[in-house]
This record gives sequence, C-alpha cells and structure tokens, in this order.
Amino acid sequence: MKRLQGKVAIVTASTQGIGFAIAERFALEGASVVISSRRQKNVDAAVEKLRSKGLEVMGVVCHVSNLQQRKELIDKTVQRYGNIDIVVSNAAVNPTVDNILDMKETVLDKLWEINVKASVLLLQAAASYLKKGSSVIFISSIAGYNPEQGLAMYGVTKTALFGLTKALASEMSPDTRVNCIAPGFVPTNFADFLVRDELLRKSLEEKTLLKRLGKAEDMAAAAAFLASDDSSYITGETIVVAGGTQSRL
Repeated sequence: MKRLQGKVAIVTASTQGIGFAIAERFALEGASVVISSRRQKNVDAAVEKLRSKGLEVMGVVCHVSNLQQRKELIDKTVQRYGNIDIVVSNAAVNPTVDNILDMKETVLDKLWEINVKASVLLLQAAASYLKKGSSVIFISSIAGYNPEQGLAMYGVTKTALFGLTKALASEMSPDTRVNCIAPGFVPTNFADFLVRDELLRKSLEEKTLLKRLGKAEDMAAAAAFLASDDSSYITGETIVVAGGTQSRL
C-alpha cells in the first residue's frame, strides 16, 4: 500500500524502537521521512539502513529540548521537501523509577520538558508549514491510563498528552488532525528494564488479552493509519495499542 505517497513526515526519536518502526512504515507507504534523534551516529545509521531498502529519508540531529535543533529540524525539512504533512512526536524519557514524592525537582523538570513541553514547542515551530489535510500524532503510553510504581511520573506526563491531543485537535482544526497512540509494553531498548526479568515479563503478558507483548511494528501500523486518509474523519482521539490491556471503559 502507498497511502502516504507524496507526503512529508517528521518523526522524532526515530533511530530505533517504535520511532524507527514508524519512520520505516511511513517510507514504505510512500512518504518522504525525516529521521531525527540526539546523536549523529545513530541518525546516520538509521538513514543508511532505510536508504539501503530504497526508501526516501533524510536525517537531522535533534534533541527536542534544544531550541536551535528544533528549528533546524523544521527548516531542513522544508528546505528539502517544501512542506510538512505529518508530525509524529515520539521523544520521551523516564530517567528514574523513584516514587513521585521522592523525585528530585531536576528530574521532574526533565520529564515534563521532554515528554510534554517539547511536543508543544515542536508544533509551534512546524505549524505554519503544515498543509491542509495534515496529521499530528503523539506517542503516549498505556501508563498514561494506569501510572504504576516505577513509571508513575512518566505515566502522568503521558496522561497529559491525552489532554494535549484534545486541546490541539480543536485548536488546529479543520486543516490538521491531531491524534494519539497509547502503546502497551513493547520490549524496545527504552523499555528493556521492564522485560529483562522473566517473571515480570510473564506478568505483563498475562495482563493482555492476546497474551503477548507489543511489537514496534504494531505501533507503526496504527501510526500509518492515523497519518493516512483512511482516518480522515478521526481527530482528537487516542488509540490504545496494547493487546487488550485494561485502560478504560
């Protein structure tokens, strides 16, 4: 399928894991994709891997909390492709497993800065280049519905993305649709600490109706749907991609 033929997409934190899978799926569906992350070597490796498959991608170093690098990400995209059709805000951190009341202020600041504030600032920079019919996708988490110990404050920041999705869907309508994906547990490098313990892994699998953890490709499929015209009448919504893990009524 080539549902994204002729589209231009930016995906943050896209050199590995869910972000990379989304970037690859978008490119396979015909989009020109801008890969980004904090380290040049990671960007170069991801771009080389996708170009080796004949896909149209460009790489830009971007730490989403860095004003100049955010600006360069947008500017270089527009310079090369002329406009932006899709923005996927995927960058996130979880630097601690401390309880919320034990958390240092600097850690709190980092969580909010990367997981929430940077998404707003990125869209402020991109908004004037988004074409009619464009799509914004936030990558939240099942932890946004059930912030569990060890992921509690991270989960709260992901809860904020549900509200941000609703607010921006209204603000950016009717030209831009804004939606959100709440992945379940996916054993990427980011979430590796959750699945190294076999007993913990089994308990996470048992929480799902499908009795397995998610794959990055599962999230990429949902993102491709939300980025495409197949979802042209969907905005302000969060899709939970978590194998039936309890999230909401």
